[in-house]
Amino acid sequence: MRRREFITLLGCASVSRIARAESYPSRPVRLIVPFGSAGGTDIVARLIGQYLSERLGQTFIIENRPGAGGNLGIETVVRSPPDGYTLVLAGAPSAINATLYDNLNFNFIRDIAPVAAIVRFPNVMVVNPSVPAKSIPEFIAYAKANPGKLNMASPGIGSTPHLNGELFKMMTGVNMVHVPYRSVAAVMTDMLSGRVQVSFGTTASSIEYIRAGTLRALAVTTPMRAATLPDVPTIAEFVPGYEASAWYGVGAPRNTPAEVIDKLNTEINASLGDPKLKARLVDLGGIALTGSPADFTRLIAEETIKWAKVVKFSGAKAE
Repeated sequence: MRRREFITLLGCASVSRIARAESYPSRPVRLIVPFGSAGGTDIVARLIGQYLSERLGQTFIIENRPGAGGNLGIETVVRSPPDGYTLVLAGAPSAINATLYDNLNFNFIRDIAPVAAIVRFPNVMVVNPSVPAKSIPEFIAYAKANPGKLNMASPGIGSTPHLNGELFKMMTGVNMVHVPYRSVAAVMTDMLSGRVQVSFGTTASSIEYIRAGTLRALAVTTPMRAATLPDVPTIAEFVPGYEASAWYGVGAPRNTPAEVIDKLNTEINASLGDPKLKARLVDLGGIALTGSPADFTRLIAEETIKWAKVVKFSGAKAE
């Protein structure tokens, strides 16, 4: 009787899990964006949210919760019920922040359950035309011949462009002075004037200036060339092993039921297979990422380890 009762209980639990997955979502879902509106994170969240709303028949509400380099938004999700109704559009900043901040109220790897990666964006290393270098080898030679002369701009200490530049410094041995700004717009203003000479910003923020010839693109930061800049080489073509990018994916609170995570993963991957969404991501300079929750878990772990080394090399600390 005990064995029979045990088997019955197992069967009931299995049916319960299946029913929960089939009924999810039964009400609107919040997708927290840990940055302000109109940025890359926000654009990606609204794109994937629209597709998930259509596929799952419930509204995915995009809620911007900026602050503390994205940490406030992440903490909102960490403290939410693990039921699949509060998700986060996380990205590379969370992997960086794990080392950049000394006293976070959460552990990103422990407290956020990876659901699915969505997209990877290259950054592009650009220089003001006053810099004589027209290639990565020429730039390295010029920087080494003029240590400390070149100013490297970024939209803030610990930002992805900042750490992309620090990784370049670490791997090439060049000496550039980091100049942090409060916004991408401020970076572009001083890059165009020549007040600062180098930046590792997104393709979206710099492509119009590259096409106009007011900034010179030396290389993109991803291992593969960018579809939007097919004639621009990768840094890795000259600095083997260099790779840096902005990536985004969906996460949920720890202990969210596996069947809910699997359902979301399936629907996100199906959305990324839609030709219209793929084309839109390419228009933005991105490359769609598909895979299992385990694949996204590995990406987060690898990125956290990688950027910890770069943060320690740079000596950067959150202000």
